[in-house]
Amino acid sequence: MKIRGKKFGILSMSIFLIFSLVLAACSSEESGASDDGGKAKGTTEITLWHGYTDIGLQALKKMVAAFEEKNPNIKVKMVYTEASEGADQKLLTAVAGGNPPDVALFDRFKVGSWATQDALTDLTDMAAEDGIKGDTYYPYAWEEANYQGKLYGLPYTTDARMLYYNKDHFKAAGLDPENPPKTTKELEEAAEKLTKKEGKRFKQIGFIPWYGQGWLYGWGWSYGGEFYNKETGEVTANDPKIVEALTWMAGVAQKFGVEDIAGFESSAGSGAMDPFISGQISMKVDGNWAISSIEKYKPDLNYGVTPIPTPTGTDFTTWSGGHAIVLPKGAKNVEAAWEFAKYFGSEEGQEVYFAELPGDLSVIPSVNEKLGRGDNKMLKKFTDILPNSHSRPVIPEGQLMWNELVDATEKTARGKGTAQENLDKATETVNKALEKYK
Repeated sequence: MKIRGKKFGILSMSIFLIFSLVLAACSSEESGASDDGGKAKGTTEITLWHGYTDIGLQALKKMVAAFEEKNPNIKVKMVYTEASEGADQKLLTAVAGGNPPDVALFDRFKVGSWATQDALTDLTDMAAEDGIKGDTYYPYAWEEANYQGKLYGLPYTTDARMLYYNKDHFKAAGLDPENPPKTTKELEEAAEKLTKKEGKRFKQIGFIPWYGQGWLYGWGWSYGGEFYNKETGEVTANDPKIVEALTWMAGVAQKFGVEDIAGFESSAGSGAMDPFISGQISMKVDGNWAISSIEKYKPDLNYGVTPIPTPTGTDFTTWSGGHAIVLPKGAKNVEAAWEFAKYFGSEEGQEVYFAELPGDLSVIPSVNEKLGRGDNKMLKKFTDILPNSHSRPVIPEGQLMWNELVDATEKTARGKGTAQENLDKATETVNKALEKYK
């Protein structure tokens, strides 16, 4: 899943756009693969809420068609639900009113908060009965679909984050384009050599730690920190290693001038005008989806992809988001809905779906292998690191924690308190909010 949102200079972008669900009240309806204008006699019709358009919608339609062919007694009514801030409340309203969809495509990040509100159907027993186990999936994806020992969704999409770098910029700066930075010190040194500045204006900037997908989660894990203690159920955002990571990020900001960086970011474009694609920034942390953007807007860009640097230059890791298929609480056709969820979450269903999305990644390693994701030398870097990936803590206050980490990052970079002070506050705020769930 693409995680976008507050970045320095554009931190005012709404955080909900990062994680807004693909669930909302019906804004339009589509039939599934069938063209009979409705369900045939003797069939069960299930309603699927989704938020896909363009190639994502075509992939979903093909998967639905394959499911209906395999299960002729079940028809899927696809309902497009615009991703918006109101989507959460509308689904909750539908659940509370006893009229939810049978199936929905759901951001795994929110499983904890929705399970706490009793808005999702517990799938644990159904999965056990059908032999569905976590070892089919990447460990972090399965973990993120569970809350307090119960399964609330079947994962299907995933992503990862790595360091993109411009090889031509490296050559021009006297750096070896085949030997990208492995340590954070090497990264900082390369950034200095790659930066070209006139007064307060950057003609070219080497690197901004938080730009793109450079969230504190990624740097915190790369430094060896942990954001959550599963045994105590407490957030540990002030882990010494995470404090160290944020201190480093803030140091880079101050070295290059945080206000000047903010000015650079405020003028940054997207698409063909993305600073990395247009050559304005030499390195950035971003997700695997950026490969497709580069291929679309500047296929001749001479770039490389490498793991996010760590202090030691070893123990590389990343973090991943993604979606799951869920059955909202109160779904009318649970048995048929489970059959659909089970198919979409299986190797067969995911092969059909991801065959239409060559730049996307499945949560099932064997599917990525069968579809040749490793044949793309750039995408292979992402699939190689997925077994070592992390997912954000599955807690009822996941969104609050995200907001607190963003706030701590911004304040620390701008010199408004130390990393320790700001992360202590974030930890205290989230843990206090978690007390009501105990």
